[in-house]
Amino acid sequence: MKKKAVLMDAVELNRALVRLSHEIVEKNKGIDNIALVGIRTRGVPLAQRLAEHIRTIEGSPVKVGILDITLYRDDLSIIADHPVINSTDIDFSVIGKHIVLVDDVLYTGRTARAAIEALMEMGRPASIQLVVIIDRGHRELPIRADFVGKNVPTSKSEVIKVELAEVDGKDAVSLFEKE
Repeated sequence: MKKKAVLMDAVELNRALVRLSHEIVEKNKGIDNIALVGIRTRGVPLAQRLAEHIRTIEGSPVKVGILDITLYRDDLSIIADHPVINSTDIDFSVIGKHIVLVDDVLYTGRTARAAIEALMEMGRPASIQLVVIIDRGHRELPIRADFVGKNVPTSKSEVIKVELAEVDGKDAVSLFEKE
């Protein structure tokens, strides 16, 4: 793949996370009864960073969970014969909570659909909201994000790569062209 552009550097990514944290608090009129759930892999550190910003804003912590959607994917047989299943770690009840799902890129909507299905099997939340760093369009399902770091119109021949220090050793969001 050939890199076309850096869409966000570390400073811009952090600025977007701070803004998204404020938007989450504002929309939910505080942090009572909300919890963040990061979708593996990059949604997890993003959820943890958002939770830290929210704690700074509100002076109180917000619960954070980890969701693995592997078994809920509709393309499971296409991905691998033996997919790697990671653990889901949500140590609180989702029933009646305002759950904020966190992911890096919103593309077709299939990951968000799988995450919603996985959450609903754990109980009925009061609401499910979606926050993403990048919304690149090309939806295949009627799913939209409630909170977006940056909208980036793309072609289907382009790829967005979100890199996070916790996973990749650095923070950046880049646009690549498939070769």
